Amino acid sequence: MALLSPADQEKLRESFDEMTTPVRVLFFTQTLECEPCVQTRQILDELPPLSGKIAIEEVNFILEKDKAAQYGIDRVPALALLSENAAGESRDTRIRFLGTPAGYEFISLVQAVMLAGGHASQLTPENRARVEAVTTPTVIQVFSTPT
Repeated sequence: MALLSPADQEKLRESFDEMTTPVRVLFFTQTLECEPCVQTRQILDELPPLSGKIAIEEVNFILEKDKAAQYGIDRVPALALLSENAAGESRDTRIRFLGTPAGYEFISLVQAVMLAGGHASQLTPENRARVEAVTTPTVIQVFSTPT
């Protein structure tokens, strides 16, 4: 059973049509002792049918420790977003989600997928200049809790 209503699916299809490059979502999961992993999988399964530019790749957190380390993943469920160029080469966007992207976090996931897919940022020119002026490696973490 779909989690998204037909109307929401159509709106997302239209939004995803604006993407110019494919996006691969690495889904770090494990089979045992991870109920949020099941919920996250259900959410992720909704995306590929809405756009041929979105693919989900499941990564076993236990068996593929090297890949998890490569993307800085230290717990599950987790998502890493990659964009792909015309030659099919992946580029790490450095966008990560930890935990289940449900509720408001789902909207953030959709926006992140669109950004990774080449959709224009909604930053103002002033804020874009501020971001471009940052010259040192910076980690920005946003924490949210279900309410």
